[in-house]
Amino acid sequence: MKAGFIGLGHLGRAMAGRLASQGVELVLWNKTEEKAAALAEELKCSRAKSPASLTEQASVIVLNLFDSAAVREVLAGPGGLSEGSLSDHLIIDTSTNHFRDVLDFFRLVSLQGGMYLEAPVLGSVVPATQGKLTALASGQKEAFERALPYLQKLATNIFYLQQPGLASRMKLVNNLVLGSFMAAIAEAVALGEAAGLDRDRVLDILANGAGSSGVLNAKREKLAGEDFSPQFKSSLIYKDMHYLQDLAYELKRPLFMGSVVKELYGMTYARGEENLDFSALYRVLRDLQSCSAEK
Repeated sequence: MKAGFIGLGHLGRAMAGRLASQGVELVLWNKTEEKAAALAEELKCSRAKSPASLTEQASVIVLNLFDSAAVREVLAGPGGLSEGSLSDHLIIDTSTNHFRDVLDFFRLVSLQGGMYLEAPVLGSVVPATQGKLTALASGQKEAFERALPYLQKLATNIFYLQQPGLASRMKLVNNLVLGSFMAAIAEAVALGEAAGLDRDRVLDILANGAGSSGVLNAKREKLAGEDFSPQFKSSLIYKDMHYLQDLAYELKRPLFMGSVVKELYGMTYARGEENLDFSALYRVLRDLQSCSAEK
């Protein structure tokens, strides 16, 4: 098996490493060349000079990019995939896209003679390295079946939703829960400490009580040690909540929790902490509570 891989952020690197460990011959490209060079050396794989040149080396190409603007640039920007030949190519896009933009990507790739599969993933760096992500997929059945051997190396649960746009919409709905859980856990830990409890004790009790969840299990050590090196950055959940607000607006539905969560994560930008792990919201809420107490 062979595949191109574009987008080597924290999750992208983990996914590329997983594919390589499962015998997939990779060709890498990243906007920051140093990242691609370092990972290519680590994985003993090759690099492409541009997305366009990557199409000459692999007919299956996986994307994992920050947002839809980055996906559009890779697909249609200077040196993008559409400048190469996409005939008979499959693009597996694991990015979390805007639900409207992703429809453009289907059309763009189709006009170039290729197939596009919308395939956002649920999970972060650790499950990615273990092949334990959850994948949501929308697109042609032929594209899904062709992508399946690759997705099965990355994910233990795969949901085929078929209709273009549905996978992206469901990913945003999932991240409403993800962001809200993290915000509630972060606030609870900060409040428990303010009430006089040791942080580890608060985490222990939450893990055995109402806070028991995959989110707390994944972020407990980060909260305990205040190690907020990024696995899933605050800027990403902020972007996802913005996309979700657009979805709620289009559906003419109120969005209570998602809107509050988005604004909480927006505060990380003012603090210069948007590139920390999203569990660092604990520090934002702890500091807010301290300021309120001082007044």
